[in-house]
Order: sequence, then structure tokens, then C-alpha cells
Amino acid sequence: MADRLQNKVALITGSGSKYGIGRAAAILFALEGAKVVVADINEEASKSVVKEIRDAGGTAIQIPTDVTQVSQVKRMVNGTVRTFGRIDILANTAANYRDMSIVKMQEKDFHEIIDVCLNGTFYCTKYAVAHMINIAKSEANEGKPVTCRKIIHFTSGAGLRGNPGQANYSAAKAGIIGLTKSNAKEFARYNITVNAISPFALTPLTDLMPNDLKETFGHRVPLGRWGDPEKDIAPVALFLASKDSNYITGQVIIASGGLDI
Repeated sequence: MADRLQNKVALITGSGSKYGIGRAAAILFALEGAKVVVADINEEASKSVVKEIRDAGGTAIQIPTDVTQVSQVKRMVNGTVRTFGRIDILANTAANYRDMSIVKMQEKDFHEIIDVCLNGTFYCTKYAVAHMINIAKSEANEGKPVTCRKIIHFTSGAGLRGNPGQANYSAAKAGIIGLTKSNAKEFARYNITVNAISPFALTPLTDLMPNDLKETFGHRVPLGRWGDPEKDIAPVALFLASKDSNYITGQVIIASGGLDI
């Protein structure tokens, strides 16, 4: 095990998917020494990730969470603090999408994606950062250096450029970019950095795409392939979670193989 996140406490939403970005980040963070909270709506999948981390010698617990439910988000945050004493890193990877033309899109199709992607990111940030700010204030009052804490949001190329058939998803992910910049300016006084990653990678969400469409998208990438959550995206999240990025905030890191140049 490495030590770039030694003794840090990392809360990662959407981290139960079999080969998703959240899972990849949870495992990598644990290998780098973090105590990881696997928070996902799928309890069985979360157990599997926790087992994988513990089998590798890491520390992890699971807290089943639906990020659209404020009561569950509060329970997730309080459970993390109760178990590990604090939150050093929050990674908001939970997401979903439901593609269709806007003419066919029902109000519920729009609001459900906004609720998971944008509102869920807002809820988790709101309640987790309250604990981060309290600890930062305590450190300052005691005359200690204020630790740099990290929030990592996940946006998408759909939020940068807009995608046809993804009005709901594009709107949610564009909202996350605005949320990132606002959060970064608001939390900087407490030495909390807030950045976003815009990935292009094969995940459980892309399983819903027809193979020919996936192949078409892959050919559009200048580097000639889809990204891999473990090899291409989780290391970017690790950089933003580590001290190497302590002077970076309010940025959108585009990890798309050049797709969004």
C-alpha cells in the first residue's frame, strides 16, 4: 500500500458499481492509505467493494445511501463522522441518466436525473462540508495549521457541450460545473478545495448504449479509445484528493482522451 492519502477519511458516493468510477476511486484511495466510506444505493454491491478493499489490507465501511433523500444523506455523513471522526475528502460520483428527445421526455424523466446528479451532489456537499468547516474552525482557534480538505464533483462532456437526447443529463452536469465554481469560492477561506472531473469512460451507465454507438463515440476520441475508470479516471481523482493539488480549486479537469478539445 502507498501513502498519498494516509489516515485521510474519504466519503465516496456512487461507489458500489461493479466497474464504475466511484468503485475505482474507493479502491485506489484505500490502497493509498485512506479510510473509505462506500456510499451507494445498492447495498450488496457496496458490500462487495468493502470486501475487496479489506481483502487488500485497506479500511472501509459501507453506508447504503440514496443521495436524493436528504435524511439518508444526513445519516451517511453522520455515520462517517461517528465512525472515523471527520471527513477529509468527499467525492460525488453518484449519477444516472435517461436518454430521449426532449419532445418525448416527461417531467419525471427530467426531474429524476436532475435529482440524482445535481441535487444529490448539492445535498452531499451541503452536509459534508458543514463538518469540514467545523473542524477547520477548530484548528484555526487552536492555532494549528488548517488542513486542506477536498471536494471532488463529477461532471461530463454533456455538461460542457450539450448532447442531443440528453437535455436532463446535460442540464444536471452543467449545473455541477456552476456548483463547483461557487463552492470553490465559498469554501476557500476554510482551506477546502473544490474541483470537478469530466470523464469519458466505460462504466455501468454506458452498458445501456448500443454497441455501434459506443464504437462510434470511441472513434471520435483523439486517443482512439474509451477511458478506463481504474487506469484513466481514478488517478485523476487521487491527484485532486492528495496534497499535490492543494493550490488548485474551482477547476474542471477534463479526462476525455481529447474528445472535448
